[in-house]
Amino acid sequence: MKLKNKLIASLLSLLVLANPVLAQQPGIKQDSVTILADTGVSVRADTTQGLDLRNKAIITAEGDTIYPGQKHPFTESQLREGENKRYLKRAVIPAAALIGLGVYTIQGNGFFSSFDARDARNRHTPDFATKVDDYVFFVPLAYLYGFNAFSSQNRHEVGRQTKLLIASGALTSALVWPTKKLTNIDRPNEDSYAFPSGHTAYAFTIATVVDKEFRHKSPWVSVGSYAIATGTGVLRVMNNEHWMADVLAGAGVGILSVNTVYWLHDKFAKDKGLNTMVVPTVLPNGSPGVGLSVTF
Repeated sequence: MKLKNKLIASLLSLLVLANPVLAQQPGIKQDSVTILADTGVSVRADTTQGLDLRNKAIITAEGDTIYPGQKHPFTESQLREGENKRYLKRAVIPAAALIGLGVYTIQGNGFFSSFDARDARNRHTPDFATKVDDYVFFVPLAYLYGFNAFSSQNRHEVGRQTKLLIASGALTSALVWPTKKLTNIDRPNEDSYAFPSGHTAYAFTIATVVDKEFRHKSPWVSVGSYAIATGTGVLRVMNNEHWMADVLAGAGVGILSVNTVYWLHDKFAKDKGLNTMVVPTVLPNGSPGVGLSVTF
């Protein structure tokens, strides 16, 4: 077998093993540029319908793609991510409510204070202890990348997802750790730097990223992610590691951080040629080929 054929066969095998969905998609609907493998001609994706695509590469696409047959793959909030009013309504107000409720219930303050929650815990489950809360909030992270491996409906390609996740985590850290130092509140177990809860903040950071990337796939993805994040916060209180106020504020910080990063991303980085992908694919005649998708 010639070297060229061996290379194509190897690329094809890699594609089939790593992302079989791409090799089976018949086309896309998006403002993309597709390079036809045997001619080098560039055509818009929405103009390929009706063209003779024999011996041409099947159009490939990255995570923002809407494939034929998908039903409402992206939600209205995803498509309007960069709108200021929507950011205020869906991010700033809910996050401010959680953080404000945390501040309102600090120590003995509020209609049901953090001291009240601590006393209820000591009364009903005084010996409760577990390390699960140190690890469980990573579970949504695992199925975030699991969905990427087996689904064609991820919102962004994996590289961009990872950058958005890292940026969100960095913003969460920038909000959590200085606030801990500034407030300098002792935990119920007498350790220092309680407010806000870092575990809870990171749990909601991860859960919110998963929600944004895959809520269109199934609402249960979002429900599961936020349930795990909420469980992390509850366990922090049950373990006597944090006050209720710490957990409420941490949840607000995580939600605010992710929404802020996605809001800024939509304003300044969306459709700037970052979604470029070259992958081996299958031609309509069954021969191996290479497809290039560039999303602007």
